[in-house]
Amino acid sequence: MKRLGLAHFLAPILVAAGVAVVLVSRAPGPEREDAAAVAVPVRTAVAEREAVRPVARGWGDARASETWTAVAEVSGEVVFRHPDLEPGRMIAEGTTVLEIDPSDYRLAIAQAEADLSALSAEAAQLDAEEENTRRILALEEERLALAEEDLGRVRQLVERGTLPQARLDEQERATLQIRRTVAELRNALALLPSRRDRLAAQAERVEAALARARRDLAHTEIAAPMDIRVRTVEIERFQFVNVGQRLATGDGVAQAEVVAKVPLDAFVRLLGSIGEDALDPLGALRHGPAEHIEAELRLVADPSQVWQGRVTRVEGALDPRARSVQVVVSVDDPYAGAAPPVRLPLVPNMYVEATLTGRPFPPQVVVPEEAVHRGDTVYVRDDDGRLVVRKVAVAFRQDGRAVLTDGLREGEVVVLDDLAPAIPGTPLAAAEDAP
Repeated sequence: MKRLGLAHFLAPILVAAGVAVVLVSRAPGPEREDAAAVAVPVRTAVAEREAVRPVARGWGDARASETWTAVAEVSGEVVFRHPDLEPGRMIAEGTTVLEIDPSDYRLAIAQAEADLSALSAEAAQLDAEEENTRRILALEEERLALAEEDLGRVRQLVERGTLPQARLDEQERATLQIRRTVAELRNALALLPSRRDRLAAQAERVEAALARARRDLAHTEIAAPMDIRVRTVEIERFQFVNVGQRLATGDGVAQAEVVAKVPLDAFVRLLGSIGEDALDPLGALRHGPAEHIEAELRLVADPSQVWQGRVTRVEGALDPRARSVQVVVSVDDPYAGAAPPVRLPLVPNMYVEATLTGRPFPPQVVVPEEAVHRGDTVYVRDDDGRLVVRKVAVAFRQDGRAVLTDGLREGEVVVLDDLAPAIPGTPLAAAEDAP
């Protein structure tokens, strides 16, 4: 009875399952539908060909191109100090700013002039003495000639026995005396050139002392050698100064300069090299700056303060810490148009930024700097809107742009976003074209 009840219970279920199997097996399968690939939205830019001008920036402190330090070249008491000789004041060229007591040096000049006059008088006396000696010598030579003739006659008469021997001896003594006188006069004349040389040497020594005294007198007045702005003053009126003592310092106002520390690679580009045509850095330093480099100085604390300058030279060594090139930028007439606080003069110790601009390079392909990924890779969106991964050669980066020498053509569309993963062939959609 139990088996018969179970069969009645399972029979409908088995029939229903069989019908379901038959229906499912005869039913048509599901239709397949290919899903369209979704394009990745990206920011894009177009590569352009452009003649880029290389720009390098450096920073440094301003200083005066010329400085002046007043040093005492003579000793003495300061008897005059210009009222404008104060730090910060302007003094015109040629203005006497300090005077040291000149009394001792004027006395030295007077003494030297007196000594020179005495030597001149002694030289005149020597000339007169030479003239007198020559006249006396001429007379004595005539007397000697007469005495020699008399001696000859007396000797003949003595030999004949007409005159005694004593008369011959007397005549010989007289002749010898005249000979001695002539010899002494000739010796005196022979000594005159050496005496004259000694006087000339003494006169030269006195003239040197006179020139030194006059120079010292000139050094008692200290004048500004150029238009200056006084920096420091280290002397007061009535103070005694010694030779070599520093008195004051000033800065020339005709020209200012800034030693801008520029990266070496940027400086080489300024001279006109790019890519494989790189210049020898030492050669660039040796030949100095090019005349075509434009320079502009800007005050770091107030960027609205701008001065136009020019590159005048490159210092002979790199900066020891930054290993950068020390480019000297000069500004003529740094006080021109100064009207503080609207317009400031370029004064020493101002910290400024120097912007150096060179000549344009030949046209190169330029893209935004963010389009270059991992240093040398660019993502290109081709004409079919798909991703192309390409290697490029970057010459340099400047002002948010990268200058390329190889790997990209003008007009190609580059991707600015960094794709991860970057699979070639990925569909791309320009985000700027989206509604």
